[in-house]
Amino acid sequence: MPLLLECARVRGPEYLTQMWHFMCDALIKAIGTEPDSDVLSEIMHSFAKCIEVMGDGCLSNEHFEELGGILKAKLEEHFKNQELRQVKRQDEDYDEQVEESLQDEDDNDVYILTKVSDILHSIFSSYKEKVLPWFEQLLPLIVNLICPHRPWPDRQWGLCIFDDVIEHCSPASFKYAEYFLRPMLQYVCDNSPEVRQAAAYGLGVMAQYGGDNYRPFCTEALPLLVRVIQSADSKTKENVNATENCISAVGKIMKFKPDCVNVEEVLPHWLSWLPLHEDKEEAVQTFNYLCDLIESNHPIVLGPNNTNLPKIFSIIAEGEMHEAIKHEDPCAKRLANVVRQVQTSGGLWTECIAQLSPEQQAAIQELLNSA
Repeated sequence: MPLLLECARVRGPEYLTQMWHFMCDALIKAIGTEPDSDVLSEIMHSFAKCIEVMGDGCLSNEHFEELGGILKAKLEEHFKNQELRQVKRQDEDYDEQVEESLQDEDDNDVYILTKVSDILHSIFSSYKEKVLPWFEQLLPLIVNLICPHRPWPDRQWGLCIFDDVIEHCSPASFKYAEYFLRPMLQYVCDNSPEVRQAAAYGLGVMAQYGGDNYRPFCTEALPLLVRVIQSADSKTKENVNATENCISAVGKIMKFKPDCVNVEEVLPHWLSWLPLHEDKEEAVQTFNYLCDLIESNHPIVLGPNNTNLPKIFSIIAEGEMHEAIKHEDPCAKRLANVVRQVQTSGGLWTECIAQLSPEQQAAIQELLNSA
């Protein structure tokens, strides 16, 4: 469906709008009535992508009213199904086979929950704070998702929805801070890496997009983020994405709310945690901030007499080796320009290259050739 809309775009805005009106009513109706969860999830995903294509103004008041009722019902059903499964676990016939079946049901429910999150993400990114009064009918249910007793997928996706509220509706999002701020700060140290990642991302966008009201919470968040980053198993496979979101959040606090933290004290630690390479979006954010610091000749980043440049080269090389930045991304060109500037300095260039492994040297050359 969204690809069909993209194709229709060449026929002009009027034709595109007509096609969308033809599709939209049927999609919303299907979200409310489709019984098969596999088909339903595809319809919900398609609807979310269509909203991203069409943007602000694509839904009428009637659409919003109908959609609000349907999403509310989906969330209520999610909680009811969880309760029913708990009852079945107390049944005298309960055994491993029953548990397997209940787990499959749970997985299906969580997948539908991810699609509710997708739809809300598309609406928030298109409509911004204008949609907050409509969202209030869902607010108690989203707050319920992030309660401490809920299973980790509920808390993860509840946080993801509040992440979107902060990212796309700030500074107006602070009106709802009483519902999500404490849990977000608490969950950055949660046992579940998925919950930690969602919380850390939220703290990052809070620094980036939130208004002045969020400043004290950026200060409060910093030691919590550092604790996660410095834990012994922070770079294991299951933890690395959450850790990288924490590192990125620390960078965003320094970049967008520098008066909330001691940047000079934190920066050397932050540099030692780079590069990011698992979470590509956050890798771009951190490399862009690194470029900001280098281009402004930040003394802590460059070090006395540029003694940190070999370390910076190794960070850039490792990022290139892990394909953290796509070559067509403007950030790749910025990184290549940093390298080229050093290249013209003779002795410093030789010193930097000499401290790299052959693989790192090849990565630097690849960056120069392609960006």
